[in-house]
Amino acid sequence: MAHKHSSADSCAGCADPGAAFASHDHGHCAADVLARAEALAAEQGARFTPVRKRVLEILLEEHKALGAYDVLQRLAAEGFGHQPPVAYRALEFLVEQGFVHRVQRLNAFTACMHPGEAHAPAFLICRGCDAVAEAPADKVRAALEGAGAALGFTVERSNIEALGLCTACREAGK
Repeated sequence: MAHKHSSADSCAGCADPGAAFASHDHGHCAADVLARAEALAAEQGARFTPVRKRVLEILLEEHKALGAYDVLQRLAAEGFGHQPPVAYRALEFLVEQGFVHRVQRLNAFTACMHPGEAHAPAFLICRGCDAVAEAPADKVRAALEGAGAALGFTVERSNIEALGLCTACREAGK
């Protein structure tokens, strides 16, 4: 179930939530997401500094969430500094711009595969391999908002996360 395409192809593969749980080459997809993030930052007048760009590149390397200290270790090894604020400031900027999502359950961050698009995904987290996928959650969110409204409550923000096993881990008996 390899996901491959030429650089001329428009890639929906990594935008497909199942791609996170399948073996595939998502180099083109990552490059496309990075290019969209750079363009959006320029449009919004936001400074996309080398460290911010590198943090996004690190998060785009795999469909996994990384903690701030994991990111910091990578940055330090590459000469970007070893003080925690280096990673935290870059991650905060990327979250504010909508280029990265925070996965609460893991206390970690994952690259957004749909920067610039209005969406509020549910995060599917494999407990075997730690892969994270963004899944459409419009119906789930609507149900949550409806349940809240029935109780006189207005949902302003929610973070939907599901823990389970991807096909490969389930087949491996993890």
